[in-house]
Amino acid sequence: MIHGLGTVLAAASLAAPLAIASPAHAASRPVRIRDVQGAAHVSPLNGAKVSQVPGVVTAVTVNGFWMQDPYPDKSAATSEGVFVYTGSRPGAAAGDAVRVNGKVGEFRPGGRSSAGLTRTEIDATGVSVTAHGRPLPPPVVLGGRHGRRAPTSVIDRAHGNVERGGTFDPRRDGIDFYEALEGMRIRIDDAVAVGPSRYGELPVLPANGAGAGARTRRGGILLRDLDPNPERIVLDDALAPLPGMNVGDRLPGANHGVLDYSYGAYKLLLTATPKRAAGTLAREATRPQRPGEMAVATAALDGLSPDAPAARFTALADDIVRGLRSPDLIAVTGVGDNSGPDDDGTVATDQTVAQLVIAISAAGGPAYDWRSVDPRDNADGGKDGTNERAGFLFRTDRGLAFVDRPAPGEPVPDEPPDRPDPAGTPVRAVRRGGTAGLTLSPGRIAPGAAAWAGTHKPLAGELTWKGRRLIVIANRWYPRTGQDQPLFGRHQPPARPTEWRRDAQARAMAGFVNSVRKVDADAGVIVAGELNTGGTSVPVQTLTATAWLTDLPASLPPADRYTAVTSGNSEDLDHILLSRSLGKRKHEIDIVHRNAEFADRAGERDPTVVRIDMSGK
Repeated sequence: MIHGLGTVLAAASLAAPLAIASPAHAASRPVRIRDVQGAAHVSPLNGAKVSQVPGVVTAVTVNGFWMQDPYPDKSAATSEGVFVYTGSRPGAAAGDAVRVNGKVGEFRPGGRSSAGLTRTEIDATGVSVTAHGRPLPPPVVLGGRHGRRAPTSVIDRAHGNVERGGTFDPRRDGIDFYEALEGMRIRIDDAVAVGPSRYGELPVLPANGAGAGARTRRGGILLRDLDPNPERIVLDDALAPLPGMNVGDRLPGANHGVLDYSYGAYKLLLTATPKRAAGTLAREATRPQRPGEMAVATAALDGLSPDAPAARFTALADDIVRGLRSPDLIAVTGVGDNSGPDDDGTVATDQTVAQLVIAISAAGGPAYDWRSVDPRDNADGGKDGTNERAGFLFRTDRGLAFVDRPAPGEPVPDEPPDRPDPAGTPVRAVRRGGTAGLTLSPGRIAPGAAAWAGTHKPLAGELTWKGRRLIVIANRWYPRTGQDQPLFGRHQPPARPTEWRRDAQARAMAGFVNSVRKVDADAGVIVAGELNTGGTSVPVQTLTATAWLTDLPASLPPADRYTAVTSGNSEDLDHILLSRSLGKRKHEIDIVHRNAEFADRAGERDPTVVRIDMSGK
């Protein structure tokens, strides 16, 4: 359905006490909102003309209004509310009793190709305001002792397109629960934030989270296999501003809105700005590494470039110095080039890194050095022009040293001396000094392989800790994108094609790690960074099972095992994995919660650090 009616309502007609319906509308049978909505995701009257549909206006926006029947039936499967599309600012106001003529339609945000659901609405051709100042229909209360409770683990039990039929069960399926409330007034009491405010949205749980699924240690809600937490409700600022919120902050008392659907999620549009009660969430800091311990961390910089505000460099430096306690080595991802988003052919990133290193020193941290390989222009994914890449920040005052290979001035292996191409030359494992080393350090793993097309190329580096040789690999696997279908979409279960990309990358990474193991089965290998998938996923399980690596976050208690918060779901998307020889050493993993739960943050992800006892043989 395309928004853009042949008949556009004029303000005068909206304010008139009576609108005259066309003969076609006059011939249409009178219906109520529940008939328009039906007990399904698509209206049984889709495409039909309707006339004199009664309701009370509950909320108004720039191109229409929501109305609700003040005389509901006893069915919990059919909504009593609906959006009326007028094409311009309507003359009706909240509290007006109206009768609507128009055509029932299904509007799909994102267009026909979107995997999201449609919103049932009436495309109005006439609106009659019959009375003013009517009381708004009572809202449906979500959660709590006396409210309706959404299913807590199941979005939909069936398989297929929910818009094409099948069982409609609001009691057991989350997607049907919210569809049965689409367009209606909703009240939530004492909501608690399970994600930070982001892009005008805020995920919450009603009733302080009573009856919700497994919570994190810090107040979020954990995404688990087969449990996407449909009890979450996303608040949206389309009708009223929302305060900035962190995980654990509360909205005390009752808040009202209308339930809408857009871009893959049901959203509660509050009709008044709520009051915020701040929680006690504080940014974490890990302990310092002890003598003999080597600390290796992850940090996602999300396209950092010299164009970023100075405050962001300061915040990132604070994460490294105070949060991570200045680890020996940081596998960094998302470092942008010197010209930032300008698509001007620049690929060098020395200015970006220099600003970060200066900020680290200003924060009281040690001197850090940097190694990476500049990508080919616009070949590593992300926004064109930014040229994000992986790299290594490292300090050398505690026993760590980076092995540069080839040394400055030496030719690049397998390339003519006059045309070296580090970006396109794959690194290989070779025997050096009785153990495994690299032909290039730093060097990119299989940069020409299809698995890495259009995304970060993993970067391998050869290092030594007090003479002991190590191989560390910085990763940013293919991210989730709009290719993936939404949790609350028409296709159930939703397809995740980007997970197939990551599975291919896991197999490619496992192949490289196994090539190192063939040189030396006891080689020290660390795989770290944004794998962009959970520890129980097929890609991570492929990597651990076929490359003899241990995923360290998996050893943490579930309530602490998350590095990202996605629409209120806390999940483990960043990992550090150790080879067998390093895994046997005493080690300690820590996810340092400093970013993902906060509205004001330096990056999207929480960093992770492992401290490995390297003393002894």
